[in-house]
Amino acid sequence: MKIHTRALVALLAMMLALPAWAAAQLGMVDAWIPQAPPGAGAMAGYLTISNGGDAAVDVLAAQSDRFRMVSIHETVIDNGVARMRELTRLELAPGKTVQFKPGGLHLMLMQPRSEVMPGEHIEITFLLSDGQRLPAIFEVQAADAGTKDDHAGHEH
Repeated sequence: MKIHTRALVALLAMMLALPAWAAAQLGMVDAWIPQAPPGAGAMAGYLTISNGGDAAVDVLAAQSDRFRMVSIHETVIDNGVARMRELTRLELAPGKTVQFKPGGLHLMLMQPRSEVMPGEHIEITFLLSDGQRLPAIFEVQAADAGTKDDHAGHEH
């Protein structure tokens, strides 16, 4: 009887760990923030997220101590005008890779708490639907680093 009880306890422990295992399967690479002009109230963040697991993972929000507000946006073309729309949920199906890039999906980084300088590393934490928190480190790139923030001129 003791062996069956131990096996049952071990099985339950593995089942409870499944959401954490799914979150651990998210890979985040190429995280960067283009430098904004001094005094800018909004910036953008980009990265690539891949779900290497076999369960869907939903990203509900993002946050950082360096910004008063962080949100996930996508750029959509509406009657020939590029507009940004906030997303309240980003589903990552098993095997799916999503690229945050200028002119597409991106993070809106609002009201920096201090000046953001090139070479700096900023942590942004993603909040998942299973309660997990997944941090990513973003590198701030100089405005002349060859990457261009295609954020200007979009309407919210």
